[in-house]
Amino acid sequence: MKVDVLVIGAGAAGLMCAIAAGQRGRQVLVVDHANKVGKKILMSGGGRCNFTNTGATPANYLSGNPHFAKSALARYTPADFIELVEKHRIAYHEKELGQLFCDESSKLIVRMLLDECSQAGVRVETSCGVERVRKTDEGFSVHTARGEVHAESLVVATGGLSIPSMGATGLGYELARQFGHNILPTRAGLVPLTLSGKHQERYQDLAGVALPQVEARVGKRGFRAGLLFTHRGISGPSILQISSYWQPGDDLLIDLLPELDMADWLNAQRAARPAMELKNVLSDALPKRLAQRLCELWFESRPMKQYREAELNQIAAQLHDWPIVASGTEGYRTAEVTLGGVDTDGLSSSTMQSKLVPGLYFIGEVVDVTGWLGGYNFQWAWASGQAAGQVV
Repeated sequence: MKVDVLVIGAGAAGLMCAIAAGQRGRQVLVVDHANKVGKKILMSGGGRCNFTNTGATPANYLSGNPHFAKSALARYTPADFIELVEKHRIAYHEKELGQLFCDESSKLIVRMLLDECSQAGVRVETSCGVERVRKTDEGFSVHTARGEVHAESLVVATGGLSIPSMGATGLGYELARQFGHNILPTRAGLVPLTLSGKHQERYQDLAGVALPQVEARVGKRGFRAGLLFTHRGISGPSILQISSYWQPGDDLLIDLLPELDMADWLNAQRAARPAMELKNVLSDALPKRLAQRLCELWFESRPMKQYREAELNQIAAQLHDWPIVASGTEGYRTAEVTLGGVDTDGLSSSTMQSKLVPGLYFIGEVVDVTGWLGGYNFQWAWASGQAAGQVV
């Protein structure tokens, strides 16, 4: 079979690229080894697909080259994708901080993309793995489970290594290496952190305890959102966010009550309730089980009147800078994204085309551009897919 454009990967970036190319009159084939299109789209946002973030800027992405994402993000914005969603009459809502979700089901986003593919004459083949790729004088020869495909241009949109149970593989990185591209070290991002040894023993029976608002910090980077204790460690949006910046050995500090001046509050509590024990006072501001555990580990719980102001100030400082020693992450098994990937130095920031091999493109998660939690990674998929689709 001969086509103008072969896209490997029927996820968000691959389908977006195929639509843009098809609308330009290119003959496009999308192949994917999975049995279903857009598996990550379907599971995202608890099945409602957090499809973009209205506040997406290059500052919301991690990359070896922080400037690389600017061009694509500027040329295909959240407003552009929202326009497409509204064209298909998909109802949506803003949950928080610019995060947009479908009112009903993420299936509607997949249906929208497939309808757009159909209208643009794009052919999508699932359960069609790629076995071999080679460069030819005319472009590329790709051996798939359904036979040989000859394409003028090849787009690698295979995603990263996260959630292997959904079919994630390292094919994109293998193809990049085959054609001489550098791969920056990959690791799990937007992932729960694990504790071990005494650090796990201290908190493992708090599994299920949640705080609605903490600030998790590594160095100068901090994220304010919820935290959840798990059997293996800590999770929740604040931890998923900071996990992309944390590496083993880094100091992780949690402000347990970022919206409260704990020194003022504790001293006011001492004046108002002098006979009440500290652990019971703290239970008014923190989950009771956590308040009691903190008192067991750090603070001797006494009646408030027995604390001097300096002691309460010290307790307050510790609550605003609670150190937790993480040993690692849950890994790719539960990670939402893969950090690292195809080095952007080898790609054009405006077209996503390889600087080494004409006609070869890399888009989406396989590239060393990783967004924050909250719709940013989908926006990168749409923007990078559109950038390649306009020229491929």
